[in-house]
Formats: sequence, structure tokens, C-alpha cells
Amino acid sequence: MVAPYPRPRSPNGSATNGPRPRRGRAGGYGELWFDAEEDEVELARIIMAPDARGKGLGRLLVRGLLAQAAAAGHHDIFLRVHPDNATALRCYRAAGFAPVDPALAATWNKTQPVDHAWLRHDPEASGA
Repeated sequence: MVAPYPRPRSPNGSATNGPRPRRGRAGGYGELWFDAEEDEVELARIIMAPDARGKGLGRLLVRGLLAQAAAAGHHDIFLRVHPDNATALRCYRAAGFAPVDPALAATWNKTQPVDHAWLRHDPEASGA
């Protein structure tokens, strides 16, 4: 069975997590970006191998990252995703993420090259 496992923190303070490698290959990758000033965490660089998609492993990866963030004492957790990435959006919604207020997303998108869909984790959401 593929399951998330913690990896050491990188020099920039981010933590990484991903499904266990299968046949020497990683099925997915993700990072936590900690923002001490805002006391929040962003899930970032979530990538799934093409042959690992559609099997629930992305949601497992996201849940593993959420558990790491909570263990570090952070409960205000965000992520951004390209608005055309319907597969990722479904995964994140199933893991308990919901869109942030449109005005907040517009503010955050001012410095972005693309208008991302910004989501905040809602522990009360189904599937969380």
C-alpha cells in the first residue's frame, strides 16, 4: 500500500511529504511553506506522477501534509492552484479545502503571474 511518510525539512524551513516510492520512484511530492509573520502555512509544489493520478494518492499526500502542519502547531493552511486544474481542485476540495473570499484572492493574485484559485483548509469540511 502506498502511504505518506515524513521527509526531513529542507534548509529553507519547508517540510516535504510524499507517498512511498514504488520501484524506486516517488508517486508524488509536496511541500509546506511556513510563514511565521502571518502564522500560516501554504501547501506548495504538490505534484503527482501521471501513473499515480486518479488513485486517491493526491488526497493522501495532502492529508499527510496537513497532519505535518497541524503537528507543527499551524492550523491556518492555504494553497493556490491554477484555476484550470480541475483534477487538483477536486482533490483539494475532497481533502477539506474551500475557496477563500474573492476579495482576498484578488489581493493575493496581484503579485502572481496567473490568477490562481486560492483555497483555505476547513477542518469541518467533509473529507477533512
